[in-house]
Amino acid sequence: MCHMNEEKSTNHPNNNLSQHELEDEFGMTKPVASNRDSNQKNEFDEKTIPTQINQEEDKKAEDISDFSDTVSTPIINDKESEGPKQVKPSETPMRKKKTWLIIGIIGIIILILIAIISAVAGYGSGISLRKNAEHTQVSIVVEEQFQLGLQEMEQGQYLRARQRFEYIIELNPNYPGITEKLAEVLLELNTTATPTLVPTPTLTPTPDLRGVQGLYDQSKQYLTNGEWASAIDSLLILRKTDSEFQKVDVDGMLFIALRNRGQQKIVNQADLEGGIYDLTLAGKFGPLDTEAEGLLNWSTMYITGASFWEIDWEQVLYYFEQVAAQLPHLTDGSGWTAIERYRVALFEYGNMLARQGKYCKAVQYYQQSLSYSPDPQVQEALNVAAKGCNQNSGEQQTPEAED
Repeated sequence: MCHMNEEKSTNHPNNNLSQHELEDEFGMTKPVASNRDSNQKNEFDEKTIPTQINQEEDKKAEDISDFSDTVSTPIINDKESEGPKQVKPSETPMRKKKTWLIIGIIGIIILILIAIISAVAGYGSGISLRKNAEHTQVSIVVEEQFQLGLQEMEQGQYLRARQRFEYIIELNPNYPGITEKLAEVLLELNTTATPTLVPTPTLTPTPDLRGVQGLYDQSKQYLTNGEWASAIDSLLILRKTDSEFQKVDVDGMLFIALRNRGQQKIVNQADLEGGIYDLTLAGKFGPLDTEAEGLLNWSTMYITGASFWEIDWEQVLYYFEQVAAQLPHLTDGSGWTAIERYRVALFEYGNMLARQGKYCKAVQYYQQSLSYSPDPQVQEALNVAAKGCNQNSGEQQTPEAED
């Protein structure tokens, strides 16, 4: 080791240099302790050391600044500082579940409403189609009858024309021109017995209003006296002569005359068809009162029920049960009252049930028929049916149970 150190020391180029040479080579001078040097040292200490301290402080400040830039300052959330977040009631699972349940119920209700609306619309559409078909069929019949009626008017067959026009009014009271044509036919029927005067042509174009005014005054007098038929005839002639003369008053007078004549025919003359016709025409001039409307409806039902006589006793019962309850003494041209027709219908319907072996039910109708009027024939039928009801082993039910 000593040998190696010696070799290193001998080999180094600067080992042989003196101290001065070393100082000259590296620019180093050895300080000399003197007063001047001590003063300079003090000055150096005063200036150099604070500067180095300041530089070190600046460097530390820069390092701190760089560190503050590098390390991000944590952001404090105000909401987090407020403490644990409170959950609103609307955000709870139970509230959400109720909301979805309500939405589901509303959806189901909407679907049900849609289904109901669709069903109603379908039903209404079917009814509309059926009514349209019926209306089309009636329109064809009405048009055909109207044209035939016009032809018969031209041929002078006013009675047949009247029947056709009355039939048209029953099917379609609002058919265009039917009221006017029927009025013309009635006028012709009422005036055929008297000779028709050919008017003498006059030189003045102004119509003679004295005849029209006379007809008007005469019609008012007929109404006052209750001469409904004469009033109607006079007003129809007036209307044919001058349709615009006192038109509103003439229509009102026709309404009164037709309404009262219709009532008179139904109640006093047992002319249900004629009364229905007059009341129907009166309804063209104004609304009927309750009494007239009732007479029109019950008379129509009477005629309808009578049309099933001896054909369908169940239908006869249906109509006369209602008419007898409202107008028991309503009578047609045959002289049969509504209550009498109902009594006979009960008896005949009981006979039909007895022929079918339904004796217990037949007993009910026989008893009901006898409640209106005693009749030996009905009493005998009741006795037979009662025995059949008791003896029939297979028919153990009471009359009420059979229903």
